[in-house]
Amino acid sequence: MTAFFGRLWIDATIAISFLREGRIQSLMITLGVAIGVAVIIFITALIQGLQTNLIESTLGSQAHIRLVAPDEVNLIAPYADDTLQLIQEDKRPQRLRSINNWQQITDTLDQLPLLTAVSPNVSGPGFVRRGEALESVILVGTDLARYQNIIPLDEYLISGELRVGADNVLIGSELAKDLGVEVGSKLRLDTGQDDGDSIPSNNLSNNLGSNLSNNSAVVNIAGIFELGVRELDARYVYLDLKQAQSLLNLPGGITVIDLTVEDIFEAEEIAAQVGRLTSLQAESWIQTNAQLLSGLTAQSLSSNMIVVFVAISVAFGIASVLSVSVVQRTREIGILRAMGATRQQILRIFLIQGAIFGLLGSIVGSGVSYVLVWSFNTFGPDIFTIPISINLILVTMSLATLTGVIAAAIPARRAAALDPVVAIRYV
Repeated sequence: MTAFFGRLWIDATIAISFLREGRIQSLMITLGVAIGVAVIIFITALIQGLQTNLIESTLGSQAHIRLVAPDEVNLIAPYADDTLQLIQEDKRPQRLRSINNWQQITDTLDQLPLLTAVSPNVSGPGFVRRGEALESVILVGTDLARYQNIIPLDEYLISGELRVGADNVLIGSELAKDLGVEVGSKLRLDTGQDDGDSIPSNNLSNNLGSNLSNNSAVVNIAGIFELGVRELDARYVYLDLKQAQSLLNLPGGITVIDLTVEDIFEAEEIAAQVGRLTSLQAESWIQTNAQLLSGLTAQSLSSNMIVVFVAISVAFGIASVLSVSVVQRTREIGILRAMGATRQQILRIFLIQGAIFGLLGSIVGSGVSYVLVWSFNTFGPDIFTIPISINLILVTMSLATLTGVIAAAIPARRAAALDPVVAIRYV
């Protein structure tokens, strides 16, 4: 082992001496490799930052997986075996209904290591009225302690307090703007199911803090949130689980179980597993955001193509410089061969040169990439921040060094194949 490292040290010393003799060429190819490495790191970090921002802005306001009761289907009585049955069937309308045995299902899901959060909720359509203004909304009844692990509402709260229950609700910023309300204002909620689906009356009850009926209530705005999605900010109303159950005529029931997972890109597979386990209809964010996933895939593909083409250009640059070096060092190679250097030793000398080009270029390029990332984060558009990880630096440096060795293979084989007699006579 000691002899091997000794020979390797000698070969490295010879390789470095060759590079010193052609300083200009060595400097130019090192800078070329550095620029390539800087481009690879910066573009990769930029794409990763953009993808992270898109995912956070999209998944920050929704669960990774949603479980709902299976769709209701029409049941048709069978006919006799010898009877031809022609049926034109309309799909059965889906009513708002609770998930059966949801408490037991929730307890089971809490034990699954694949899931990071579980939150049973009840949600359904409703109306909100203030004076002459009438808006359709989605009522979401939840246990805030659990729901905070799905969507951190405290991070999106722009005014008021994060509080539901006792007739306190949270509404979105767009809805507050449309209704002209603020924290402390009163609203009337109605599900439109009472008295033959009638729309609520214009007049508020004299007792604004009390329920008007099982399907109507006057509530106080405890806080206003802004999720960053206009549709959600204009329609979502969060309230206490029991109050929502009462308004939606689902006492003790829930309509959806929200889940989150550690690896969001495994949500589809985990949703299938959870669906089989619970016999519920499972839908992952990948299904509901197919366009987002296509965009992320396209971004990753474009980033990979840039990396490949930059690596190819770097490899050709190293190969061309070392090919010229073989021609220029023909006499030196012949002398080394005449002094007893083996073909394997000559091969190692030029492979080491390729590795040195890749390593030095990657070190310089990594420093340049840090400057580019810092400049973007400091002076660029304040939309998102580019993260740069040590793993990305190490992987890129390894890739550049390996590319240098591979690019040096052909010139190295050519140098090792030189006949010493012919090489010494070369002028």
